[in-house]
Amino acid sequence: MGAAGAEALARRVHAAQTDKAGQPYTVHLAAVAEGVAARGGTDEQIAAAWLHDAVEDGALTASWLESAPLSRAVKDMVAAMTKRAGESPEAYAARILAVPGALLIKEADLAHNADPQRLAVLDAPVRERLTAKYARMRGLLGLG
Repeated sequence: MGAAGAEALARRVHAAQTDKAGQPYTVHLAAVAEGVAARGGTDEQIAAAWLHDAVEDGALTASWLESAPLSRAVKDMVAAMTKRAGESPEAYAARILAVPGALLIKEADLAHNADPQRLAVLDAPVRERLTAKYARMRGLLGLG
C-alpha cells in the first residue's frame, strides 16, 4: 500500500474523529502528509504521515499495523510516531530519532499542531500548554 492507499484508509478510519478545535481529524492528517511532501518526503513517508496517529488514536490496532500490506519502513515510522502510555517525551523523541524517516513526519506534525491559526481557536490555557509542549518536543528532536 502506497501513499494513496494509506490516505484512503486514514480517511476511512478517522472519519468520525475531530481535533481539539472540533475540525475533522483528517484535516490534520492531510496537512501533515502535505508537509512531508513539501519537505521532500518519500512515498513511504507520506503514507506513514497519513497513518501516523492511527494506532495512537485507536483507529487501528498495533497488530493490524504489523500485518498490514505496508512496507517495513512505513510500519516502523508509524510505530515510532505512536506515543505509548506513560512514555516520557525524551523516550518518545529518542525513538523518533532512531527510526529512519520518522523525524521528517514529526517535523510536519509539529508544524501543523503549532500553527498559530490552528491554536488561536483554543482557550488560552490549552493554547499555552500545547505551545510549550510542541516547543519542548522540537528541542528534544533538535528542530530548534
